[in-house]
Amino acid sequence: MKQKRKMVGGESLRNGDAINKDMISELPEALLLHILSSVPTRDAIATSVLSKRWRSLWKMVPKLDFESNIEQVSSEDVYRLLLLHKAPFLESLHLNIENTSGRLDIGILIGIALSRHVRKLELDLYNDGHKTVRFPSVLCSYNNTLEVLKLMYHVLLDFPSRVCFNALRELHLYYVVFENEASVCNLLSGCPRLRDLVVERNSNFDVETYTIAVPSLQRLTIEEDYSSTDVGGGGYVINAPALKYLNITGLYFIDFCLIENAPELVEAKIKDVSHIANENILASLTSAKRLSFHLPLEIKYPTGIIFFQLVSLELHIYKIIEWNLLSCMLDSSPKLQILKLIGPYREECPVGWEWNQPKCVPECLLLHLETLVLTKYKWEREDEKQVATYILKNATQLKKAIFSQTYINPKELRNLEERRKMLNELASVVRASTSCQLVFKPDDL
Repeated sequence: MKQKRKMVGGESLRNGDAINKDMISELPEALLLHILSSVPTRDAIATSVLSKRWRSLWKMVPKLDFESNIEQVSSEDVYRLLLLHKAPFLESLHLNIENTSGRLDIGILIGIALSRHVRKLELDLYNDGHKTVRFPSVLCSYNNTLEVLKLMYHVLLDFPSRVCFNALRELHLYYVVFENEASVCNLLSGCPRLRDLVVERNSNFDVETYTIAVPSLQRLTIEEDYSSTDVGGGGYVINAPALKYLNITGLYFIDFCLIENAPELVEAKIKDVSHIANENILASLTSAKRLSFHLPLEIKYPTGIIFFQLVSLELHIYKIIEWNLLSCMLDSSPKLQILKLIGPYREECPVGWEWNQPKCVPECLLLHLETLVLTKYKWEREDEKQVATYILKNATQLKKAIFSQTYINPKELRNLEERRKMLNELASVVRASTSCQLVFKPDDL
C-alpha cells in the first residue's frame, strides 16, 4: 500500500515523518525579546548556546535581573555582562548583591544603567556586616529617563547639591541611610514629577528631621521599625499640597509628625503612633474622605475641627479611654456613612463604667450613617453593648449593622453565655431605622 503524502510549504511529507524544525527561532525578534524578558536573566543568557541566531539575542533584552545571593554572581560578573549588553535602553535593572567582593563597582554599574537610559532601577545591597555603599551622587545631576527608583538596605545617600530626576514618578527608600538632612531635601526637591514615595526606616537613626516637601506627591507611605532601634526624638515634616493617600505606621519613638499642607487628601491610615501629639495629626486630616486610626494613647482632640468630607471611618479601639475619640469623631463628621470599630481590648472594663457619649445626637447619625461594623469583639463587655446600642437607637438611616465575634473556647461556658445574652439584647433593641438589617457572624480571621 502506498503511503499517502501531503503538501507542506510546497514540499511533500510522508505521514509519520518528524518535522525537525526550530519553529521558535523563526519568530520575529521583537517577540523573542518579549519572551526572554519574561524569564530570569540567567536563563535568557543561557539561550546564547542554542544556535547562532540566539548567540547575541539576550544582549538586546530590555529587562535585566541579577540575584547574586541565588546565582552566585559577583558585581564583577554583572559589570562584564552589562558591558556586553547592547540594548539602546533598559526598561528595568534589578541588582541584588549580597557578597562584599567588588562592592566599590556599584557606582560603575549604576553609571552603565543610567547611560542606557534605564527607566526602572532597583538596588538591593543587604549586608550582614552593615557596611553601606555610597550611591553615586555625581550621576544624579541630570536624568530625563529614570521613572522608578527603589533603594534597599545598606545604601548611603549623600547629596551635597540638588539632584535632577525629571521623570521620576516612584521612589522607594527601604532602610537606606542619609548623610544629613540636606541630603533628604536635595533628593526630594529634585524630583518635580514624583507621585509615589515609600519610606521605611529605623526611627531617626540617620537624620533627626525628615522633611518631605514635594508639590507633585500624591501617595506617601511612612513605616518605622521600632523594634530595631532605641533611638528616640525627631520626626517628620510633610508638605504635599497634591497628596491624596497617606499611610503612616509605627511612629513609636519620634516627637512630631507635622502635616503642614494636604488639602487634597482623600484617604489616610494612621496606625501605632504613640508618643507624638496626635491632635496635630487629626487637625491636618480634615479634608479626607476615608480615615483609619489607631492612636494608642489618651486622645487630645483639637477644638473646633470638622471633617466635612469624611464618609468612611475606621477606628481601632484597644483601650477604654479610646471610646472618647469615637464620640469626638461622630460629633465632627456630619456626612459619615460607614463606621467600622475594631477590637480587641488589652485592659478590663471598670465596673460601673459609662461611655461618654455625645451630648446631642450627631448629624451623621440622624442623616447619613448607613453601615456599622463592629469586629474582633467577644461581646461580653458592657462598653461594647453601650456603644452598639446607642448607634442602633439613633442612626435613622442605618441599613446594615454587622457584629462579628472573636473565637471563644467552647469550654468557657460562662463567656459563651454572656455573649449569647448580649447579642440577644442587641437584637431586641428598638432601632431608629426600620430598614436596618442585623448581621451576626464570626470573624474572618
